[in-house]
Amino acid sequence: MLSTYTTAVPIHPKMSDKLLTDWLPTTKKEIELRGWSQPDVILFSGDAYVDHPSFGGAVIGRILEAEGLKVAIVPQPNWRDDLRDFKKLGKPRLFFGISAGCMDSMVNKYTANKRLRSEDAYTPDGRPDMRPEYPSVVYTTILKKLFPDVPVILGGIEASMRRLTHYDYWQDAVRKSVLCESGADLLIYGMGEKPIVELAQQMNKHPEDGIPHDIPQTAYLINAEEFHRNEDDIILFSHEECLKDKKKEAANFRHIEEESNRYAADRITQQVGKDIVVVNPPYPPMTTQELDHSFDLPYTFLPHPKYKGKRIPAYDMIKFSVNIHRGCFGGCAFCTISAHQGKFIVNRSKESILREIKHISQLPDFKGNLSDLGGPSANMYKMGGKNKDICKKCKRPSCINPQICPNLNTDHRPLIDIYHTVDALPYIRHFYIGSGIRYDLLLRRTGDLETDKATQQYTRELIEKHVSGRLKVAPEHTSDRVLSLMRKPSFEQFKQFKDIFDRENKRLNMHQQLIPYFISSHPGCEEEDMAELAIITKRLFFHLEQVQDFTPTPMTVATEMWYTGFNPYTLEPVFSARSSQQKLAQRMFFFWYKPEERQKIIRELRRIGRSDLISKLYSKQ
Repeated sequence: MLSTYTTAVPIHPKMSDKLLTDWLPTTKKEIELRGWSQPDVILFSGDAYVDHPSFGGAVIGRILEAEGLKVAIVPQPNWRDDLRDFKKLGKPRLFFGISAGCMDSMVNKYTANKRLRSEDAYTPDGRPDMRPEYPSVVYTTILKKLFPDVPVILGGIEASMRRLTHYDYWQDAVRKSVLCESGADLLIYGMGEKPIVELAQQMNKHPEDGIPHDIPQTAYLINAEEFHRNEDDIILFSHEECLKDKKKEAANFRHIEEESNRYAADRITQQVGKDIVVVNPPYPPMTTQELDHSFDLPYTFLPHPKYKGKRIPAYDMIKFSVNIHRGCFGGCAFCTISAHQGKFIVNRSKESILREIKHISQLPDFKGNLSDLGGPSANMYKMGGKNKDICKKCKRPSCINPQICPNLNTDHRPLIDIYHTVDALPYIRHFYIGSGIRYDLLLRRTGDLETDKATQQYTRELIEKHVSGRLKVAPEHTSDRVLSLMRKPSFEQFKQFKDIFDRENKRLNMHQQLIPYFISSHPGCEEEDMAELAIITKRLFFHLEQVQDFTPTPMTVATEMWYTGFNPYTLEPVFSARSSQQKLAQRMFFFWYKPEERQKIIRELRRIGRSDLISKLYSKQ
């Protein structure tokens, strides 16, 4: 479908010599500088415009630009004034594209306790008031009112995760597809390069046909009387049925998750009133050549000059990091990565990775250190099914839970090769791994001598050369029962990896820290489990820092369990801490070592009938 997907080496001027026209235009003046009379596509984004392959607005803009289209972008338009930001560029020839940004707007705006965050990482100087709640709906509504004859296309993670009936934690309500609420003409879910290009090509070729409904990885709304069902369609319980019966909402989710992660999926349909939401199957996973094309586009790797002198926190975090693959086969119950990017790993070529590192080395303030060389998980590069035919039939949302699939190739040699090549670059002093490490992959023994030898080599080299003093890992809990619902490995595996980490540090005479991440109030977790977590981590000499209270976000299996009270795969009841009081009672166990928490924890342990744990937690060291 994508005839232009070829990899070319972009020629970048020196970073300090960049012109305003090196960015996608954001104003009428910038459009005139390019000599355009009208853009073909105008994108609206809830994020600041950073021209970098980690920012979705830049990626979609550049991929359309590579198709020969004139693309402009309006970052963080003001929706509270006379709407001049929505009018200033006029009408595009083809369509408006809308994304709420790199995060769901409500996750971005509120904490797990529904308190306003003090900083928005994707906004200049971290200002927290530059995007509305639900920009996908707000921006679309405005544009439809101003330009009713111009198609509006939704994309990004907020729209992607809200494409069907979903539970919204912040409104404590089951909401319809965002297509119904926004009035958008089409929704692109997942990583959008392939569907957006196909859409632009079809609209260019046959503008008289309107919005096409045959493009994979898109969703649309159609009147039920006009809809023609396919024999193999998956028919979900209607929105109205989900409002009445939580078990039906839970049952729906199993189909949604399975079809999101299948190599060749079926079409999903759901009735909402007199309309049908139709979700076309996703594209097969991208090829390395296609992914290279996306990453090799002529990004400046810099925020737009309009932000000069302002700090964009999310950019500061990633500007010296390199993403080497997409996708994650972990399938963690609380995570949206596999729902958005898919479980199949799509790898960049070594050449594309090295080109990006070369570009980063030319940034004005680069000092020779890369903060990360990873991805959704640090050590899944070039991993996947050995027999692809087995993968094409598989419905499992995770390749490593409840056990690692015997068909999964977990060879770390390609990753070691990347590391060694980057280490040898004259302009790289050090590079570190900032992405989370999957230690269950490092502990796996396949029986293949060379593969197992490479895994041990990778582990040693990681600890010796690529830890910036602190290595992040995510055991998430200590209770195997809770971990099973999280789709995470047993805590015993974390202990095994900690032993290896400590042993290697002792051998190297280094004093690096292992930083574990934990979650409270996850479905299935009770206060007793949190008390046990506190005792176990105390015995391991951890004073926990990286912790969070579970936040229900749209389209995760954990959210469905939390809201419905049922496991979507078994329809068995699952307990969840629902109230703020219950959630805070669980969270305080993370901080057992703080004097101000001691009496509250002792009272709570007595209340739940576990006074026996008090001495274990507060015995003398």
